[in-house]
Amino acid sequence: MPICRRSATSRALLMACLACVPIGAGASEPPAATGQAQPENARTRIEDQGAEAMERVKRAAGKAKDRTIPSPVLPTKPDTATQRRAFEGLRRRKTDPAMVKRAEGDVAAAREALAAEREAASRRVAQALGLEQPEAAALAGVVSAGGETRWVPVLFVSSAMPVATLRTYAGQLERAGGVMAFRGMPGGMRQVAPMASLSAAILRIDPGCDGPACAMRDVQLIVDPLVFRQHGVTRVPALAMVPGDPTQPYCERDEVLLRAPHLVFGDAALTGLLEEYGRLGGGEEVRDALARLARR
Repeated sequence: MPICRRSATSRALLMACLACVPIGAGASEPPAATGQAQPENARTRIEDQGAEAMERVKRAAGKAKDRTIPSPVLPTKPDTATQRRAFEGLRRRKTDPAMVKRAEGDVAAAREALAAEREAASRRVAQALGLEQPEAAALAGVVSAGGETRWVPVLFVSSAMPVATLRTYAGQLERAGGVMAFRGMPGGMRQVAPMASLSAAILRIDPGCDGPACAMRDVQLIVDPLVFRQHGVTRVPALAMVPGDPTQPYCERDEVLLRAPHLVFGDAALTGLLEEYGRLGGGEEVRDALARLARR
């Protein structure tokens, strides 16, 4: 089989192609140089823009320093004539009869609600103490209205005293129409059961009786730390003759008028305490209480 040989023309073309290869490789170097120039141009532009931004910030800061902020100015005080005209206008303001009537109705409704709440509270206390209906009415604060001052013997005692002594005082206070006052409740103000048990033990006429049907003494027990503080009671038993009803709620009592002029300390019978109170200058205050004790 004959072997084809390259012609002279083919050899010439091949030599021309080989001669062009170095030229192409050299031609690819300029783009690399172009690529190296692009990052330098971007960095230069960023530096120029950063410098311009810093200049703008400096100019803004300079303008802020040059600008002065005005200080706050207080309003001027009105003159005396303006104030007088304003107060005269308030005095000449007409009262709305409908609003006055509505306010009076609200006050009456509030008083009725307060009376109902007091009655409900007295019923709950009576149930806790096992009192009968007459004694429950006494706890509600029912007192006879009178024109003259009624001096009430208030005996300051403590739950730490013997129950027998408290029972003796309760019998004497029942005859004299007095009140037994405690500073606080045994076990704290949040626990009513210990005070209820102590009150029942003091007021039962028969100490062996148990239950709501037991007969109770007609004497009121109050827990009032303000009365102790008002009279400066530091030890018990102590006696004071209060000109009024010490069982009234705080919102209805006058602390100045309910303050006793004298205070007697001593572990003695109620008669002895009353007589000592009379010797201190309170003979008029203890006269009725001594007379009631003498009658029975």
